[in-house]
Parts: sequence; structure tokens; C-alpha cells
Amino acid sequence: MPSETYISVDVETAGPIPAQYAMLSIGACLVADLSTTFYMEMQPDRAEFVPEALAISGLDLEALRLNGSPPMTVMQAFADWVRQVVPQGSRAVFVALNAPFDWMFVNDYFQRYLGYNPFGHSALDIKAYYMGATGVAWSETSWKHITAHLKQDTELAHNALRDAQDQGAMFREILHRTISE
Repeated sequence: MPSETYISVDVETAGPIPAQYAMLSIGACLVADLSTTFYMEMQPDRAEFVPEALAISGLDLEALRLNGSPPMTVMQAFADWVRQVVPQGSRAVFVALNAPFDWMFVNDYFQRYLGYNPFGHSALDIKAYYMGATGVAWSETSWKHITAHLKQDTELAHNALRDAQDQGAMFREILHRTISE
């Protein structure tokens, strides 16, 4: 069986769907080594935004237009980073808390700008994994519930890199507990 390299990924966006709203930042880290990271902010490729989304992340569209990197540059740099950190013969596994949200943006941007996704066509959702591992109800798979159960005192920062690292630590602890039991 080929090995797997878990990569925790988080994004900040201008709204809820990639067809209408821009991905603004992407953060990632190896689950096995939270200090091996990737983070970039990008120029918005769409003008529409949801004010609440920007308020949550604290990102400014005008500042990103001036100082962010072009989406193609960001996605190529991310693909190159994934290739560099995943050992030969290992498969990169996209891991996120509420993976459907982050995955739809990352997959859309990879496909649109590079024509492929280095993670393939699937993602591992921490919420679903936790539900299966513990037997809790779906309503008990929020950040608040999981961190309380794991006795981790962290809040979502809504910074893509920090959140990727925090959810990577969360996933690592869930894996450790399920393997130990």
C-alpha cells in the first residue's frame, strides 16, 4: 500500500462559492510537521464579495489587488510546494475542517489555472473523520466541540496558515487517539 502524506489546507475567500467569489488566501502545512508550511495571498479574480466574509478574515480587496500575487502564480507555487514536501511514492492527501468548502475553492482554482489538481479528486474532511472515529452526532463536529473534546484551547484565527496549522494539530491528535485505542 502506498504511503500517504496528510496536508492540512485552509482558505479565506470573498464569499461562499468559487463561481462567484474569489479565493483570497491559502495556507497549508504538513500534518506530521506543522512548521513545514505554505502561505500566499492572491489578487482577487472576481469583483463580487460578501462583506461578512471580508470582516471575518480581515483581508482587504484593494490591498490584495495591489499586493497579492496573481492566482496562477499562487496555484503554481502551491502545486510546486506539494510536490516538494511529498516524498517520492507517497500520495498527497488534502485534509481540512469542513473540507467541502476549502476543497471546492482549491480544486476550482487548480483546474482553472493549472488544468490539474496535485491532490487528485478527493479530500479528507476532519469533521466526518471525527464523527466516524468517536460516534458523535454531526451537530457535535464543530470546531468548538472537537477542541473541547480534545482539550485543545484554540480559536479559529481566520488566517489561512494559522487555521491550517491548528486543524493539522487537531487531525494529528484525532489520528493518534484512534490508533491508540
